[in-house]
Amino acid sequence: MDRHRARGRRARPSRRKPLLYIAVASAVLVGVTAAGTVYMKAQAHDGTAVVSSAAPASPSSSPAMSEEASVEPVAEPSVDRAALLAKALRSVKVAADAKTSVAVLDVDSGESAAYGDAAFDTASIVKVNILAALLLQAQDADRHLTAREKTYATAMIEHSDNASATALWAAIGRADGLDAANKRFGLTHTQGGDGELWGLTQTTASDQLTLLRQVFGEDSKLSGTSRSYLQGLMGEIETDQRWGVSAAADGSRWALKNGWLARSTTGLWDINSIGRISADGHDYLVAALSNGNSTQAKGISLVEAVSKAALSAFQDSAED
Repeated sequence: MDRHRARGRRARPSRRKPLLYIAVASAVLVGVTAAGTVYMKAQAHDGTAVVSSAAPASPSSSPAMSEEASVEPVAEPSVDRAALLAKALRSVKVAADAKTSVAVLDVDSGESAAYGDAAFDTASIVKVNILAALLLQAQDADRHLTAREKTYATAMIEHSDNASATALWAAIGRADGLDAANKRFGLTHTQGGDGELWGLTQTTASDQLTLLRQVFGEDSKLSGTSRSYLQGLMGEIETDQRWGVSAAADGSRWALKNGWLARSTTGLWDINSIGRISADGHDYLVAALSNGNSTQAKGISLVEAVSKAALSAFQDSAED
């Protein structure tokens, strides 16, 4: 069980930068983004910034064009996942002192959306990030993990063992090592915790989605062997920790890591969940974060409700 409690932290200069969302339009035979993705910005019902993306049709699937054909951008219908996500989350009841944020990627379609851009304590979801950093460092050194490192990794991910996390946190160079790895992974709003307070690492739902892309996607700094190893551990979480984003799955196909932390200064709970799930024939990456929960149980209920609502924003029109 996760008993990591915060005892306070030194003030650190904030390295958080404003989120920047860029709208990109793709045109048939004229210009397509390198990632093939269009980003759309919207506002949630409470003014929270959200972002949605949709992959355009591949140029190779378009009919061949003659030399005389007019080469002009073709407008294709797209679904505003950002707006749908914001609408779906209106149905989730959030306690007065609690806050939540969520990010989702439909692995099959490439569409993604995020709700909220606030920073949250990671609690134990950072353990995935710690292991990813360790694996990246091992790749750089052209070596395999040692037997001891593997023992720590298994205990840290499958059982959320804190002593093992502290050992591997030291092995990667603590916050400096985590931040260096995250720069390469593409996380831009995650900052490692002070000293041994790895559970107070700050992150956003969007950054956790980026991390999940590194763990589960082929376009990753991690090798296929490293990804498979980490995915396997996330698929063997001990029974009493199988909650969170997995509640939105419609079967047993999931791989996750949860975090729960009672803040000593307030007595309120940070409850987070990240992972990959399968629902309605689609695979999704989901990151649900929350804080200010009066009890652990209420926090778990919140992230599960948020995860289910977030998926509905993709499933309602999945067949359109």
